[in-house]
Amino acid sequence: MTISEELLDELLKGCERPEDLLGDAGLMKELKIKLMERMLGAELTSHLGYEDGKDAPPDQTNRRNGSSAKRLKGQDGELPIAVPRDRDGSFE
Repeated sequence: MTISEELLDELLKGCERPEDLLGDAGLMKELKIKLMERMLGAELTSHLGYEDGKDAPPDQTNRRNGSSAKRLKGQDGELPIAVPRDRDGSFE
């Protein structure tokens, strides 16, 4: 995958100082959070067998059930993420 110059320009719009990109509320931290949440959502979709926003198959009793707030600790400090849940509690 290649990231286009236009996409980079859009992401970097408003980044005027190093802190805007690398700081505690910077773009890099926000990207990490959004990517992790997107990956978790895709894993839940695979686990449940249906896309978010679509109706579950008629024989599927387990459903999406909101999300829980978690804080991940790593080299970049704490990252607050929303972890999706399912009703059965079988999604890990």
